[in-house]
Formats: sequence, C-alpha cells, structure tokens
Amino acid sequence: MQRKKKISKKGNNNPKRTTIKWLWIVAMTPVAILALMLTLTSLGAFGRMPSFEELENPKSNLATEIYADNGEVIGSFFVQNRSYVQYDELFPQDSTALLTISGHTVPPLAAALIATEDARYYTHSGIDLVSLARVGVKTIALQRSSQGGGSTITQQLAKNLFPRGNRGDGKIVRMAKLVVAKFKEWITALKLEYNYTKEEIVAMYLNTVEYGSNSYGIKSAAATFFGKTPAELNLQEAAVLVGVVNAPTRYSPVRNPENALRRRNTVLKRIEAAGGITEAQYDSLSALPITLNYRPVSHNYGRATYFREMLRLTMNAKRPKRRNYYTSWDYEQACKEYDENPLIGWCHKNRKADGTPYDIYRDGLKIYTTINASMQEYAEAAVQQQLERVIQPAMDRQVKETGKLFLNLSPEEEEAIVKRAMRYSDRFRNMKQAGVSDKEIYASFSKKCEMKVFTYKGERDTLLSPRDSILHHKRIMRAAMVAMEPQTGHVKAYVGGPSFQYFKYDMAKQGKRQIGSTVKPFIYTFAIDHLGLTPCTMVPNLPVTIETAVGAAWSPKESGNVEYDGTLHPLRWGLAHSRNNYSAWIMKQAKQPEAVADFIHNMGILSFIDPVYALCVGSFESNVYEMVSAYSTFANEGVYNSPIFVTHIEDRQGNLISSFTSSSQDAISKESAYTMLTMLQNVITHGTGRRMGWAFNMHGVEIAGKTGTTNENRDAWFMGITPKLVAGSWVGGEDQSVHLTSSRGEGSVMALPIVGDFLRRVHSDPNINVNREDKFVRPASWQEVECEDAETPEAAAAIVQDEFFN
Repeated sequence: MQRKKKISKKGNNNPKRTTIKWLWIVAMTPVAILALMLTLTSLGAFGRMPSFEELENPKSNLATEIYADNGEVIGSFFVQNRSYVQYDELFPQDSTALLTISGHTVPPLAAALIATEDARYYTHSGIDLVSLARVGVKTIALQRSSQGGGSTITQQLAKNLFPRGNRGDGKIVRMAKLVVAKFKEWITALKLEYNYTKEEIVAMYLNTVEYGSNSYGIKSAAATFFGKTPAELNLQEAAVLVGVVNAPTRYSPVRNPENALRRRNTVLKRIEAAGGITEAQYDSLSALPITLNYRPVSHNYGRATYFREMLRLTMNAKRPKRRNYYTSWDYEQACKEYDENPLIGWCHKNRKADGTPYDIYRDGLKIYTTINASMQEYAEAAVQQQLERVIQPAMDRQVKETGKLFLNLSPEEEEAIVKRAMRYSDRFRNMKQAGVSDKEIYASFSKKCEMKVFTYKGERDTLLSPRDSILHHKRIMRAAMVAMEPQTGHVKAYVGGPSFQYFKYDMAKQGKRQIGSTVKPFIYTFAIDHLGLTPCTMVPNLPVTIETAVGAAWSPKESGNVEYDGTLHPLRWGLAHSRNNYSAWIMKQAKQPEAVADFIHNMGILSFIDPVYALCVGSFESNVYEMVSAYSTFANEGVYNSPIFVTHIEDRQGNLISSFTSSSQDAISKESAYTMLTMLQNVITHGTGRRMGWAFNMHGVEIAGKTGTTNENRDAWFMGITPKLVAGSWVGGEDQSVHLTSSRGEGSVMALPIVGDFLRRVHSDPNINVNREDKFVRPASWQEVECEDAETPEAAAAIVQDEFFN
C-alpha cells in the first residue's frame, strides 16, 4: 500500500496545473519576446537609436527667415518652408477662444490636434496601450487592416523626427523592418515624453508635419493658407490645418475644397466628442465655408523678391574670380569688398559648432535686415504704377507707330539679339541636354504653343511661339529703385525690376548702365571743393572744346534743341538745366580727369571710371544702389556711409552669431555738401526737376535732386535727396536698343515720378519718421550768397578773354 501511495504521489502531476502552467508560458512568452526585442532595440541591436543629445536638438530642414526692421517676416530661404513656434505662441489674445480638453485649457490648434489624433494624450506616457490593443484586434482577430489610430502624437512625432528607412522589396523583409521601426518609435516616444512636457511635444509635432503647398510647420501653413500667425487662427481654421495633415493633397483646401470641408467638419466633430465645444457650436461652425487668404510661399513671389535674391547671392558668394569681371579695377574692388565686408560670403566665412559651414536653406537662421516693410511696399507700388500707366503704354504706342522694337540696328544685329536670348533660355538648354541639334532647337522656337506671358496688367495665358514670346518680353520696359537712410547707410527699400518671376536680372545692384547727367553733382562738387568755385561763379553759355591727351578735340553735345547764346549764367544755372557745356567747362578747369575720377570714387562710386574728359557727362556705368549711397553723402554732411542691409544674424535658438555696421569716411566738407544741396534744391524748384513740385506736391519741402538721361534716351535716371531719406530710380529696356524716343524717354518724365510717388506715400504714413517738415543740417559757418542775374553776351565775351576761362 505504501508503494502504491508513493507511486501515486510521484505521479501526482495534475493535468489542470500543467495546463495552467503552459497557458502562463504561452501568455508570457510574447511579453518576454516583446521585452527582449525592446531591450535589444534600445541597445541598438537593430540599428542606431537617436541619442538624448539628438532628442534635445533634433535635426530638421528649418527655413531661414528674413526680417524687416520692425520684426516682420518678409521672406525666407528654404528647402522645406518650415519655421518653428513655441507652445505659448499658439495662444490667441482672446482668452474666450481657449478650449478645455481632458481637463486641460488649450489653444484651438492644440484642441484640434489632440481631439483628432490622440484623445487620451494626457493619460499616457507616449504609448497608448488601449489604442494598441484595439488596433491589434482589428488587424489580427478581425483580419482588417488598421487605418491608423494606434500611434500617439508622441509616436508620430518620433516618426517625423527620425523617419523610417527603405523597407525593402520582399513582403517578409518589409514586415520585419516595419516591426523594428515600430519598436524604435515606441522607445523614442518614451524618451521624448521623458525629455519634454506635453505642451512642448504638441508644439514640436505642429512644427514638423507637412501641410501641403510647400508649407512645413504650423507657422508656414497659417501664413500660406490664411495669411495669419498660429495665434490668430480661429477654431475652424485650426481644424482645416489639422485635418490637412492626414493627407495634404487629398484634403487640400485649394485643390480639393470639398474634401477639405468634410475633413474639417470631422475634426470639429471630434472636438465636440472630446468636450471642447457644444453640439450647437459644432452645428454653427460646420455650416461655415472655408475662407482662405492663400499666399503660397515662393522665391518668385511676395515682397522684396529682388532684395531677397540679392541677399542670398551676397551671403553665398565665393571669392571673386578675374574671368567674371570686365576690368581689373572692378575685379580688385570686388576682392577688396569680399575681404572687408563680413556679410559677403558669410556662409563660407563662418562655421557652426560642428565645424561645417552654415546653410541658409536648412539651418533656420534669423536674418534681421534694414528694410522698412512699408517703404518696400511703397517702392514696389511706385515702380509698378509708373511702368503700368505711363512707360509701357508709351513703348507700346511707339512700337505700333514705327513698327520697330529695336532702334538703330541692322536686321542682322536684331537677329543676333533674339538668338542670344534663345541660347540663354531653359528651353534651349533642356533640348540641348536631350541631344537635340541646334537646327531643330531653333526651329522649335517658331512653333506656337500654350504659354503664360508677363504683362503689367497681370499674367496672361496665350498661344504664342517661343520666339515671339522673347520679342514680347524684350518690349517690356524695366525699372529699379533704392532708398537709403543717409545718416546710417541703412537700405530701406530695394526694387530690382518689375517681376522677379519673369525677369531675374537685378537692375538695382547687379546691372550697370551709363549714368548720364546724374554724374554732374559730383563734377560741381569737385569744382567747389577743389577749384574754389561757387554756385554763383559766372560762366558763358558757349560750346566748350577740350584738347585730349591724344591730341584730339572733344566737345560735348546738348540734348534737345539748345542754343549757345553766350549769356553769362551762374554755375547753379548750368546744373539746374543740366547743361553739358557747363560740366565740360569745369573739367577744362580741372585739367586732370584722373583727379576727378578719384574724387568720385571717394564719394562712393566704386565702379570703374575711365579717366577721360567725357566722364563729366556720365559716360561711365554704375547702378542705382551705388548712386544712392554716393548721393547720401550730400545729406550726411559730407560723410560717406557704406550701404548696409543686414544688422545681425541669429541661429535657430535666437543666439546672436554676427552683427554688422556701416563703415564711414569723410568725403567732402560740411560746407561743400550743404552748398551742393542748395544747388540741387534749385534743380527741383527752377530746373529739370520741377515736376516734383507740381505733380507730387513737394512745394515747401526741402528736397534736392538731379535728373539724368543718356544718349538716345537709352537710360533715364532720377536721384532725390531729403534730409532723412535718399531715393534713386532708373528706367530703361533690357537691351539698350529698346528705348523711348524724344522727350518721352527723359529722366524727368520716366524716372522722377517713381521717386516722387514713393516719397509722397512715405510722407503720408504717420508711422514712418520721414516728414515734409524735415530740414537739412546747415553748417554754422556756411553763408548764403545771392547770385547775380544772367549777363549779356557782350559781358560774357570779355570774360572769355580771361585766361582762367580757356
């Protein structure tokens, strides 16, 4: 019996207990495997995991933002148009717009996101086990593919910050990589929850996702779709943007407005379900249409497009190469400027903490410029209005009347211009790369096709051959304008052309043209500063002939029908009426064109000046940017300030990296500067600039200026000086053979109205500290001298006999 009992005891393996044991093993094995897999994943067995340092500073392509002088964003450089906001920047000013979700008071954007993507956001630590279980049941037990819902906001953030790699081709490989990727996301989500607050994670999520229309991050999306900041979005607008994230194209309010409306209402319904709004509020909001203020961000559109491109080229510039410059002078000046100006080539001259150069497209820099947002708007409007209403209609009439676009050219020269434009076009370049012969490419330019062309009334869809489109755009007149603060050298407005999308060449700083009579204030200043002459020095109105160094005689011609009557006039009369013979007379007294050229360089013109007598009528080339900076010397009491357009640069965290200041030098005396201002004021009141008074109500305003027109009216200029602002404009064609004839092409008609309209708008803005009452600084030692009236030709003849005048 004992033996049997022992045997019975030994075999007492209760089947029930064994079953329970195996059930526990079966149940716990997946948990153990899961724990093992998570441990191995966190240790990097299945690939590298992000470090805590990387979690603290996640890498993403952040757009560099460009700020106006009032802190307003006027543009950006980007690969992905993404800008960051902090959580507190999501809160609206009106506290009644806040909502309560899961017991937390949150801004509309956060409410929409949490209610839609992660209803239990405040109750989990990065992984929502309830949602995972639900997804598991749907996927495994019910054999249905889950359409999301298992990933928390934190997990989605982890996936956005550290994207999954290529999953491979095979089904098993794809499944295995998906599982490993999920493990990594879980672990990263837990780390994110450990490192950041719930509020910070919401902001990070909104900053990282794509919203469509080249908008990455909520700041860019709010500006693109609604023209607002994130804090200014109302609840229904927030719902639109949160809804877009799920499928940016399918739910785009621009491309698929009906889908977007349904998706927005789904988001609003989930906010109602989460207790954020009442049913009545939902009914009211869901009935509203989506109202957009769509402003897609592009390098081709927006404010200050030419300025932004100039800034981009400046910061990315490499050291100059001789082959890119026509003269040695220009090359040497470019090298000197590259070495002395820290902003030129800034991205190559500066390094990040890791030793790599800065990338303005990805590093999220903040560039603070001197541009005044309102002045920029006024400058662009003034250029557009003059071109649209006056200049282009005049050109169109001239072409219609004469049947010619290019003036004074042979048919062969005209064809050369058109062929050159063909060769520089994207069409020619693309076809050439595709292996198409030149003959076939040129033939394709004569075949009509649908295209868009530029007009001053807006873009136009048309059926046109590429060759005809070239001729059409050659006919479009161009203009440029720059405004600068003379006391600081700060550039306040910058317009390089009529449309950066169509005409990339910047005529404000990149392009150069002969400056014509706008050189004359420098010539007269030389006469006052170096020759001891005064505005009242009497000079006979007679032709002037100068023997040059090579033995040839040079005598300038006057524009229009001008008679040399021999009457004596004061020098200021010659400047007011822009007489070439008076400038030539000064050059004859100077005897050394080289000295005059050096003097002009010292005033701020850095472009090459051929030291010949003809420089006195503006035979050399410069640009609006240089001219405005040089003219600012007159308003700044004879001190030249180098132009500056960036004050400082910060990194993405707001840390100062670089700051910039203008350099200055004494160019002329205060007395000479003020004397020239009085002479240039006389140009406005009694000379070629009179239009400024009667057309733009500048009577009683202290304003000085000078018009300029080059041979055959190819280029029209005007430089305007006020005590606190100097502005200059240029008007002309892309090709110098495209220009207006007769008086229609003069600087007083073409270019002056741009500056006049701009200044009128500026004076009317109470928020700009530039007023009609501003006065030039008059030196205490300066004494006004009344000039005598013009004298007879007989009196002039006696003076001509004086050796000094020959």
